[in-house]
Amino acid sequence: MHALEKEKLPRLSLGEGRNMVTQLIVVNLTIFVFLYFTLVIYKMEGVGEPRFHQDIMSWLRLPADPSLLLVRPWTLITSLFTQISVWPLFTNMVWLWCFGSIMQQLAGHQRILPLYLFGGICSNLIYVAGMRLMPTFHTLAGHEYFLGAAGSVMAIAIGATTVAPRYRIFPLLGGGIPLWMITLLFVGLSTGTLMTSSTYGHTYLPLLAGGAFAGWLYMYQWKKGHDWGAGFNRVLFKLTHVFHPTSQQVNPDDFRKKTATDLEQPPFRRIGKVPEQRLNEILDKINENGLSSLSPDERETLLRASKPE
Repeated sequence: MHALEKEKLPRLSLGEGRNMVTQLIVVNLTIFVFLYFTLVIYKMEGVGEPRFHQDIMSWLRLPADPSLLLVRPWTLITSLFTQISVWPLFTNMVWLWCFGSIMQQLAGHQRILPLYLFGGICSNLIYVAGMRLMPTFHTLAGHEYFLGAAGSVMAIAIGATTVAPRYRIFPLLGGGIPLWMITLLFVGLSTGTLMTSSTYGHTYLPLLAGGAFAGWLYMYQWKKGHDWGAGFNRVLFKLTHVFHPTSQQVNPDDFRKKTATDLEQPPFRRIGKVPEQRLNEILDKINENGLSSLSPDERETLLRASKPE
């Protein structure tokens, strides 16, 4: 288990610049409002909803036909932020907030966007491959499609569980509920919802499986010290800070989550009157088992660390 980040992030704050979960939710909601408003205009003008799907949605959603995907490769990404139905959007955003907030606290905010995109793209590719390769799905590939963040949210959920499966929420309820139990509930609800969403809902199972595998693989490699999103984060930082003063262009690696290879630091560095290594061990224990798991000695140590010198 890795040491916790020194700077804690709020659960959900619209004013927190480093809360990537909030920013993703805002982007998804903004796109939804824009698309829904456009749909209303199409209906008011008498053009009709089928024309709306033909003119706009067909260019954003993921086609199940590989030949059509080759013509519209950008749909691998645009489909992750495209949703026109209220209930699927609501459930995806609630679960994204739930698992994304935990992921931010466990691994840092810079894991969220790379994992969201990596998990979503992998789940989309596996969905298209499944529709093409499985005989029972092949005949449906010509007119089926997918849109929404289900694959990305699944990747974040499995990724967070990979990092700390015994992490507990609601610690006041009998010691808390383990994260792996919440994840099982989420997987069951997501599978059932997608399978009943349409006549061919079973075709979405490869998509969920792809997102789950991508989330596990990404965070498993991260725990081993391989941050696959580091290059993406550096490029994104430079693009978003291109017009900022040089004094504000701090290296984003300064804020990254420490990995196992980074923990080879002198064990005698202290925070106040408590060795930093000892404090990290206590914080890790709280993350996995809750505050109630601390012994009286550990509680006293944590109290001493919180006092100024």
